[in-house]
Amino acid sequence: MDMTLPIRIDEATGLKLFNTRAAKATEKIAGKGYSAVSDESLKVLPAATPSAVFDADEQARYREFKESRRGAADYMAMEGEFARYLEDVYSAPPVAREALNDECEILVIGAGFAALLLWHKLRAAGFKDVRFCEKGGDVGGTWYWNRYPGIACDVEAYSYLPLLEEMGYVPTMKFASGFEILEYCQAMASRFGFYDHCLFHTTVEKTSWDESSATWTVATDRGDRMRARYVVLANGILTTPKLARIEGMETFKGQSFHTSRWDYKVELEGKRVGIIGTGATAVQAIPELAKIVKQLVVFQRTPSTIDVRDQRATTPEEIETWSKQPGWALARRDRLAQISSGRTALQGNDDYLSGKVADFKQRKQHERALTPQEMIQKQLDTNFRIMEQIRARVDAIVKDPKTAAALKPYYPYGCKRPTFHDEFLPSFNLPQVTLVDTAPLGVARINEQGVVHAGQTYPLDVLVYATGFQWMATSTFNMISGRGGVTLREKWRTEGVKTFLGLHSEGFPNLFIMSGPQGGGGQFNFTLGIESHTDYVVWMLKTMRDRGARLVDIRKQPEVDYAAHCAEVDLMSRALRDCLSYYNGEGDAAPGSLAYYGGPQQWHSLRVAAQASLEPYLFE
Repeated sequence: MDMTLPIRIDEATGLKLFNTRAAKATEKIAGKGYSAVSDESLKVLPAATPSAVFDADEQARYREFKESRRGAADYMAMEGEFARYLEDVYSAPPVAREALNDECEILVIGAGFAALLLWHKLRAAGFKDVRFCEKGGDVGGTWYWNRYPGIACDVEAYSYLPLLEEMGYVPTMKFASGFEILEYCQAMASRFGFYDHCLFHTTVEKTSWDESSATWTVATDRGDRMRARYVVLANGILTTPKLARIEGMETFKGQSFHTSRWDYKVELEGKRVGIIGTGATAVQAIPELAKIVKQLVVFQRTPSTIDVRDQRATTPEEIETWSKQPGWALARRDRLAQISSGRTALQGNDDYLSGKVADFKQRKQHERALTPQEMIQKQLDTNFRIMEQIRARVDAIVKDPKTAAALKPYYPYGCKRPTFHDEFLPSFNLPQVTLVDTAPLGVARINEQGVVHAGQTYPLDVLVYATGFQWMATSTFNMISGRGGVTLREKWRTEGVKTFLGLHSEGFPNLFIMSGPQGGGGQFNFTLGIESHTDYVVWMLKTMRDRGARLVDIRKQPEVDYAAHCAEVDLMSRALRDCLSYYNGEGDAAPGSLAYYGGPQQWHSLRVAAQASLEPYLFE
């Protein structure tokens, strides 16, 4: 059998195997994450002020900060001349292959963490006829598309990377570089035979349910029309880049690209570079850009919270100890799952996570049980004190008072994606770095030379858009037609977002949505969620196999009840997220329509009850 053929037949099973992984476009695509710093003053927050209270005056200041930015978020589709910002710049051209017009049992859309983990579990459960479609040229998902300088995981890698024990691997840094994570994904795909099952450079354009055959027909941009008994969406939650709509952007004569398609053919050394955005991506990229460019102009609308990172290398002692502890990474991830506070989880207490101490904090005893409203207020006060420390850190590091003032965020911690870095703030003390504060409405105009703000033109050779991603707005939702020809997007537009556990939606049988709207089971560590979702999908497929069922759908009432529950828990804790961000659709998302805010344990209890009774499900 010729192993180099793009499509071949497995002699043992009679199933098709694929060889469509694309070669790397250029060896220039290489880099690292953020480094450990030796200056101890950069690795600590100023002391907390115990008397700081989130009183009426401070609440009013937060509201003013938020409302002044309302309506400023204006994003556009990457179409026409801007479609080039979506091109795959990381791989060689797609491997030529014939279009497929055949059948498979399970078709999965995506080839990131969720898909890799799902394949590992499906294979162990005896499912062999599994196929994956991935628009990129290789595995990795978000770690395939995001390869900007300085990229690193913002959850400790020892708890974030799946299947570490099975792979016999220990990350080299506590907060692993995105380049290391991509290589790890590739190693997983090779070890577990994933590449044989994946069609790369293959974008799903339409997925339609056929009632008569109880199958999905999946059409792709490669001319495929594949029929599948089950379809699993493993696209991820931050997969569709956003581009800010700015007057005159098409007239810019320099080079430009989006951070999710970092163009390594563009030489940056010694150039005048502008970057629009100061979110999680920009916070990691800006310190690296500042080291090589002639001039870096940072255009900021809303500052991020810049918390302490305290990056460090994995020690030889840790590697030796963990190699002798079966299940060390899974146990560490389980301990991380017990931490409900986002900041505490992301800071990652090593003694607790490694099992050296029984708890991650001293527990306070209250004289009586607090009401939900009192609990929220206590959280807001604690949250406010942390934000005061983060704002004080800006003053302690950034020398120019005007720049420091602009870099201070005024919103609840975690309302926008928290960021962590020990080199970002010092970058603004460098003579070649300029912060242009475009608050509250952002950059309004670009011309042939560069960015124009407040009557001043900032001439640029290269313009980088660090304008982020759509949150849980995977374009696939527009392309899935269920019973009656209704798309998932149409259903949610007319009825409101309704799912059961975030994994099913009534009228879309044999469709499983991983890490989508209303999907719970995780926390700040994305891997916790996909572990729960992949376990669930495999459980359902095994249950159907054991029952001899050809399809499963959801009863209407359980879906209605679950959607109402999602809205209720969202509203209950909404004060903790009182700002404008992609987490809440820039303030426009209906309660409960995006992330699940009931907490992992509450979601798991609902899942366990459904699995035990099977009452929400309609099997045929």
